[in-house]
Amino acid sequence: MRKKIFILILSASSLFPLAAFGQSGSEKDMKETMPYSAEGEKDTAVFAGGCFWGVEAVFESLKGVTDVQSGYSGGPARLASYRMVGTGTTGHAESVIVEYDPSVISYEKLLEVFFLVAHDPTQFNYQGPDIGPQYRSAIFYNSEMQKETAESYIGKLEKEKLYGQPIVTEVTELDAFYPAEDYHQDFMALNPDHPYIVYWDAPKLRHLEEMFPALLKE
Repeated sequence: MRKKIFILILSASSLFPLAAFGQSGSEKDMKETMPYSAEGEKDTAVFAGGCFWGVEAVFESLKGVTDVQSGYSGGPARLASYRMVGTGTTGHAESVIVEYDPSVISYEKLLEVFFLVAHDPTQFNYQGPDIGPQYRSAIFYNSEMQKETAESYIGKLEKEKLYGQPIVTEVTELDAFYPAEDYHQDFMALNPDHPYIVYWDAPKLRHLEEMFPALLKE
């Protein structure tokens, strides 16, 4: 049975099918929370792998992915803001929620891209230049299928000894996803010349093109 995911509704306009997104957490009044159960043709997956700018851009590039949103998972609603999460004391990780069509791309294929392209799963509580538990590697599952698939895939990677160090990725049940502030959404697409993007995130897209050319949108 699929677990209901609670996604915070923050504004009247809907920029994403699962909720109406605006600023999050204490930076904007929280009006109500809405249960969402992914059924039918679409499903969702939530990943954390360092700064959400590059992770979002990687998943946005994949066929079968219909939308990606940057946000926060792992902590309480009242602390779900960039200012608070940046303190590293909220329990939140910078995350992305990926809406996808399982008939086009599987959850396991999303995991493959997450581990091999989007981030380094051996870095504990940091990713590149970003340090703190808010940049930890994590998978927030919303069903037993996702939990079992993620744990099995990690076991497979460890058995193959693909990395020189242990995988530190957490596999945690998803309680809620809180959308990040508007200026974080589509950040890489809107700011391709930003120094952080050029140095840390653009190489991820080049790596994606090299490793999984068949998965890319036209």
